[in-house]
Amino acid sequence: MTAAADRAAVTPEASAALQVHIRRGAAVAAFMVPRRANQTVLDVVTEIQRDQDPTLAYRFACRVGMCGSCGMTVNGRPRWTCRTRVAAVAPDGVLTLEPLRNLPVVKDLAVDMEPFFEKWRRAHGYFEPGENPPDDFATVEPESPARQEVDAGIECINCGVCYAACDLVTWNPDYLGPAALNRAWTLVNDVRDRDGAGRLAAVAGDAGCHSCHSHMSCTEHCPKGLSPTFSIAGLKRETGKAALRRFWRRG
Repeated sequence: MTAAADRAAVTPEASAALQVHIRRGAAVAAFMVPRRANQTVLDVVTEIQRDQDPTLAYRFACRVGMCGSCGMTVNGRPRWTCRTRVAAVAPDGVLTLEPLRNLPVVKDLAVDMEPFFEKWRRAHGYFEPGENPPDDFATVEPESPARQEVDAGIECINCGVCYAACDLVTWNPDYLGPAALNRAWTLVNDVRDRDGAGRLAAVAGDAGCHSCHSHMSCTEHCPKGLSPTFSIAGLKRETGKAALRRFWRRG
């Protein structure tokens, strides 16, 4: 598509209006919002809250795709609303907004992220320097295999989109989820960390990495283009190796 054609595709007629349906608890509220050029879904929600219903609850911060706090379900798909153009997801002029799946709803489009971060902790998703960390900085060669493995998931900002997209979390609420397991994988490959054995044990249980069915919904929906599925596959390999080491030690 040419640049001129692309501009035409996202420039609505002056008379166009957008039908917006917002999930609010058990009910769905309907709003009409003018179509605007280069309009994002977050622009639409903000306009509704400011001009039509000040009680509408939602969450956002940076508006430029840096914080990840504006995640919502947009026409059935979890997305960052600040980076989602209305023209791309609602060509028919109908927009349905719901809170992210798999998380408790605080109000309207705002969800409680506490269960998400609790699983992050259960997966030992925090750096452990050990009782006697070295005095000097560790040297991490950019081209080393471990550093390359970390590169696959280190840019995660814990927005929760992959967690909302994961069907396994829906089926099994105890499952740690792709974001927590992705974080565990980056730390397993961090040469400075001292909790490798404990972390592998934490992610090897019934609700850990081996529960993943590799549907790749997390990879498909990640706004940053990361692949938690790749990270989970790495954890499966490393937990398997750890189990074999324990077996041979007992033998």
